[in-house]
Amino acid sequence: MSQKPQSLAINSRHVALQFARRPSLQGARFVLDEIAQRMIERLQYIRITPTKILDMGCGPGLRVEALQNLYPKASYLGIDSCETFIQEAQSKYTARGLDILWKKFNAQKTPEFLLKDMATTELAPESAEMIWSNLALHWHPSPEQVMLEWRRLLKVGGLCMFSCFGPHTFIELREAVTRAGIQTAMMPFVDMHDFGDIMLENGFVDPVMDQEMITLTYKTPEKLLADVYQLGGNPSIGRMGGLRGRQWYQKLLNGIEQGRKADGLLHLTLEIAYGHAWRSGMVKGAAGETRISLSAIGGRR
Repeated sequence: MSQKPQSLAINSRHVALQFARRPSLQGARFVLDEIAQRMIERLQYIRITPTKILDMGCGPGLRVEALQNLYPKASYLGIDSCETFIQEAQSKYTARGLDILWKKFNAQKTPEFLLKDMATTELAPESAEMIWSNLALHWHPSPEQVMLEWRRLLKVGGLCMFSCFGPHTFIELREAVTRAGIQTAMMPFVDMHDFGDIMLENGFVDPVMDQEMITLTYKTPEKLLADVYQLGGNPSIGRMGGLRGRQWYQKLLNGIEQGRKADGLLHLTLEIAYGHAWRSGMVKGAAGETRISLSAIGGRR
């Protein structure tokens, strides 16, 4: 299901609550780690030497080592709206454990973590050269506001790189819900082309967007649902509320079972959208007005 990105039917409080039930994100690491690695590989071909990196939707700090290995002189600040994750990250990276941890890679600065919404961080403008976000943007109800905030935080020429789920994600589960006759809202996802447009309209240049389909396979519908749960569940506004009994659950299992493919397995599609762009010194305002950042204006010598 693709939806225009101005405002998505996602309950932010439920996002934080649902992820609080998934400490360390262990059940989702098989996806998170793979996509993060593909992003890291892309970064190695981009010329940038940041002094400060903002990790948006950092979770429990899963990418600290990878990013500080790549940029050992950069300071790292992780931002997430789930208090459980922030506490876990802060606990892991306390001074007591840093001596051992720091021997594993070449980081020169202690990572920090902040409990904030990605769209309203209250950080100083133009305070970072790089924003990184792995599979987090699709959980926010206002992705356009997030992009505006990311632009505000980046210095001119700074890099924004992100990944998120696209509209074909969980398509088999959506079909199963329809077959089962279950009336409930499911997660909306934004098309990658819309993200490209948002970036162009809000002060980014040279956006590069692409996507890939990853198909997970399962022997049982129960295991498929377990992985959907681990990947974040369903925080949609309008989802079926209250306790659901065995009959409801069995209807859903039957609906999934009816989608078994010719290979004898159940499939679950993940559409992964990747994007990166550079922060421009100019942005268009109302009535064709163009605003230029002070930092983009060089002084005469």
